[in-house]
Amino acid sequence: MKPLFFCLSLLPAVALASSHREAPFISTLPQMDASDFYMFMSYEPGRQGYVTLLANYNPLQDPTGGPNFFPLNDKGYYDFNIDTDGSGHADLTFRFKFTNTYKNLTVPAGGQAIAVPLLNIGPVSATNQANLNRIETYTLQVRRGDADDPVTWQPVVTAAGSAGTFTKPVDDIGQKSIAQYANYADSYVYDVVVPGCPRPGRVFVGQRKDGFVVNVGEIFDLVNLNPLGPRDGGRNALTHKDVTTLALELPASCLTGASNPIIGGWTTSSMALGGGNYVQVSRLGQPLVNELVIGLKDKDKFNGSMPSNDAQFLKYVTNPSVPVLLHALFGTQVPQMPRNDLVSVYLTGVKGLNQPMHVTPAEELRLNTSIKPTPPQLQNDLGVLGHDLAGFPNGRRPYDDVVDVTLRVAEGALCGAVGSCGNQTSDPNHGAPFTDGARSPGPTAATEHVTGNENPADTYLGYFPYLMPPLPGAPNGVNGLPAN
Repeated sequence: MKPLFFCLSLLPAVALASSHREAPFISTLPQMDASDFYMFMSYEPGRQGYVTLLANYNPLQDPTGGPNFFPLNDKGYYDFNIDTDGSGHADLTFRFKFTNTYKNLTVPAGGQAIAVPLLNIGPVSATNQANLNRIETYTLQVRRGDADDPVTWQPVVTAAGSAGTFTKPVDDIGQKSIAQYANYADSYVYDVVVPGCPRPGRVFVGQRKDGFVVNVGEIFDLVNLNPLGPRDGGRNALTHKDVTTLALELPASCLTGASNPIIGGWTTSSMALGGGNYVQVSRLGQPLVNELVIGLKDKDKFNGSMPSNDAQFLKYVTNPSVPVLLHALFGTQVPQMPRNDLVSVYLTGVKGLNQPMHVTPAEELRLNTSIKPTPPQLQNDLGVLGHDLAGFPNGRRPYDDVVDVTLRVAEGALCGAVGSCGNQTSDPNHGAPFTDGARSPGPTAATEHVTGNENPADTYLGYFPYLMPPLPGAPNGVNGLPAN
């Protein structure tokens, strides 16, 4: 067990939730909006030595959102970017490109073939999609080397060697349209061969229940919460929401450098401008950086930027605004600035945990692949703060409560332990009494513990792709949950 001082010193910088429509421009393009990015050592039995990457897009989906539901954009592409040497550049890029094919199904009406307005005209299954009006497929390619290098994209194909075109299961229209949706979606988990990887990996793209837990409305309403209340004293605002997940699992040895077990990762999406040109419109590594760290005037700029150029945003890390706002709201102390204590945990990784040997300051989610995963039943949702070094900010798992962890750090949890960011050593809460009330503490099973009308079966999966199947469009009960 590492000492408490060591664990506290590994905490990340300010961030308050996942990233939902966080910048002016991306708020107009929900299909391209990345809301969460996860990167962790796989803890599914039999998958030792694998890394799982999850990127959630098109957030805040209402399960009843027909008739079109939530296809991804086929006029752009979605990337997983991996930095293997700490340079702030992508040494590996995995690119998803989607095709939405409309069949224009018709029915005979008054002697004419009339196109139907619905996504399906009958039951749908993995073996019979004749009744489905839109087929969603995608390709996956990999490129090794920096984006400026003249390298060639290579296709990722199925383990059976078939062509590299994969099918995305249709969203959960409802139980009459798709019986046993979980089994249906599982049929679209593919074993894949990635050029340069020693063993096959897995890929899945499809709708999932949003696994993030936060009272997001209250946070944006001037942190309208009970600052001293219990961690499980509030409702999860995302309980009844779905999201679209891009999931990729690969051997760690496929992602790491020659002698460096530490990788950095982030997801981006880019839109076509015409003439073969694309513009990057969304970027996400650590949770909610752009939403509540970057100033409003620079949010679009951050979404279009590369980690290697993050020196331009340094002032937002060393002089964060959130502690100042919380001081105005609740009278808490503002830790002494500049917050140089946050630079290592936020931009470089932490020496001895997840900092590469040679590192350029850059905002990335960093993972030390040599640290073994914690089994689900032993995971602590406070990650490193809870003495679980396999959790956030050493990568990020679905169960990690990044909201509570980072709120405490923003208000000086690290400063109270180290005594280097203001006079807060006398505070028994280490200057950080604020929580969002959305999780219970301690080592528990990987299950949500949010008060309110939660589905009793609402847990995280213990296997790929780890996030639960989506809530059905019908029967929808209250906001997408089956009626009792």
